[in-house]
Amino acid sequence: MSKTPVGRSLAWSLFSQANWFGRFDRRGRGWHRTCINVTYPVVSPTPDQGDYVSVGKYPFVLRLGMPGDLEIVSGLVREAAGWLRTSKNTDQWTKPWPDRARHRERMLNDLVKGKTWLVWDGVTAAATITVDADEPLDLNEQPVWPERERRRSALYVRRIVVARTYAGSGLGAALLDWAADVAQRDHGAALIRIDVWTTNLELHAYYEGQRFTRRQGRNPAELAGYPSQALFQREADMPGSDYKKLLTEEERNDQGKFR
Repeated sequence: MSKTPVGRSLAWSLFSQANWFGRFDRRGRGWHRTCINVTYPVVSPTPDQGDYVSVGKYPFVLRLGMPGDLEIVSGLVREAAGWLRTSKNTDQWTKPWPDRARHRERMLNDLVKGKTWLVWDGVTAAATITVDADEPLDLNEQPVWPERERRRSALYVRRIVVARTYAGSGLGAALLDWAADVAQRDHGAALIRIDVWTTNLELHAYYEGQRFTRRQGRNPAELAGYPSQALFQREADMPGSDYKKLLTEEERNDQGKFR
């Protein structure tokens, strides 16, 4: 299995293959794309309790995102933001942070640099995750994690979004276990970390249920305006369920094309 790419050149190489994947269009229930490799999972409505729903021999496909996927990632984030506003007691994503233009730029940069992945159910984008070997910074280029916590190697995850159609399928838990595997396999990292929206207490509880532990952050005054100061981490080698029952990571050939 190939390593998670983090280089700009590889991301643009993949973008140059956009025609191989087909064209994008917007239909009834979400974002779709024409694609050569199509697999169809059968997903149970069982609530997500940290384990996975059996999908037999039809796993979701996990594929590296390309710059041309910006609208797909943005659409998943907008859907999640709308759900949070109407269903949860949090101010998370009530408006783009730090503003609409820079929010969009951050998503595009992650796609260009080969850090964002998409989960596909046939031609439908079911979820997304961004993994980053670089630690998160605030708008003043200050590290979000305190110095005392940055002594161990870590892979940082963010923007984990599952489309509402697939809520309860276990995709969120599977993506976290995949990220833990990537941390060890591709980066030799001991931890996976995430900074969570400060006021979203229900989301804090979710990560604790996924075997993350809360860590003490910096003085909030040092990160004025940064909205995600609840810090969580998990040992990358902590045993978990087999995410490969739900996800298959699409491999690349020697020319960089997916197969």
